[in-house]
Amino acid sequence: MNSELAFKQGLKDTLPTVFGYIGIGVAFGMIAHSAGFNLWTILLLSLIVYAGSAQFIIITMLTVHSPLLSIVLSVFLVNSRIILMSMTTATYFKNESLLKNIFIGTLLTDETFALGMNKQNYTDGKLSFSWFNASNLLAYSVWAFSSLLGGLLGNLLTDPQKLGLGFAIIAMFIGLLYLQLIGDKTLGFKLQLIIVGITMVLFYFGLTIIPSNLLVLFVTLVVCAIGVGVKHVFF
Repeated sequence: MNSELAFKQGLKDTLPTVFGYIGIGVAFGMIAHSAGFNLWTILLLSLIVYAGSAQFIIITMLTVHSPLLSIVLSVFLVNSRIILMSMTTATYFKNESLLKNIFIGTLLTDETFALGMNKQNYTDGKLSFSWFNASNLLAYSVWAFSSLLGGLLGNLLTDPQKLGLGFAIIAMFIGLLYLQLIGDKTLGFKLQLIIVGITMVLFYFGLTIIPSNLLVLFVTLVVCAIGVGVKHVFF
């Protein structure tokens, strides 16, 4: 990464992360195809819903004929973390129009958010609409294409689990975490490791008592509070 915030640079910075989208997108398309959904439905889900975990939930719940309200509430809970991410991202676009802020928030994902937070480490804490828009649009396009590709491959590969595509997204986030740790000069490396450790512990024990969809939001809020306290008291 560098300090340039142009549209073209946004595409370049985002390109290494698209393999995660491809892996999960193809897996989604294949699973949706095996559940009986046609290519148009698969593509529209990716274009309109645009949320990996939520799309898997929609496919599962539609297959077992769940009530529409239950599906809507489940998708909202799964994606509620995006509210926190959007609030954080909005602070970088105070001088932009409401329409531009809505557009950024609409296409925001976990990956582009993490990438944006890494990018501002190289730009003195600044982000531009052009750069972030490029990152979001590339991710959006690759996700839709990958889902459609998975639907097309569904006839050839009936068991996507055997391909291990699910690990692609995990590997991508490991890479983004590493970049964050080495790139953020505003926080000490030791402090960041402590927060990562606390997050892992809370997730490990939290999974035994809290549904995973709610756990993401809960741990995010708790760790943010703990992080602020640890920073002020010990650093």
